[in-house]
Amino acid sequence: MTKTPTIAVIKKQLSVAEPPELIELCLTLAKFKKENKELLSYLLFDKADLNQYTDDIKAQNAIAFSEINYSNYYFMKKGIRKILKNVNKYIKFTKNKEVEIELLMDFCLHLKKNKALHF
Repeated sequence: MTKTPTIAVIKKQLSVAEPPELIELCLTLAKFKKENKELLSYLLFDKADLNQYTDDIKAQNAIAFSEINYSNYYFMKKGIRKILKNVNKYIKFTKNKEVEIELLMDFCLHLKKNKALHF
């Protein structure tokens, strides 16, 4: 098994690549893993308007909280963890503290107003 090159080596190699080759590399990376495709979509389409991006995530959270199965503690806990995992993923994409605080506050408010804490 070969040793994985460092980020510096990868950056150097990317700097000498031609634009069509870079496009092909990005598309290959996006096809490899769903999270890569989501990150690439964020960078291409959503990075310019963080307010709209956070509003979209909040709307997704509202829908996800409404679909949680509260009949069983295990399923409720599993659903909440899934939502938090997605929120943390979107926070990681933005690398923005204000967005992080806003999304975590929204998550906590949904958690508080739903049946989760009253089970």
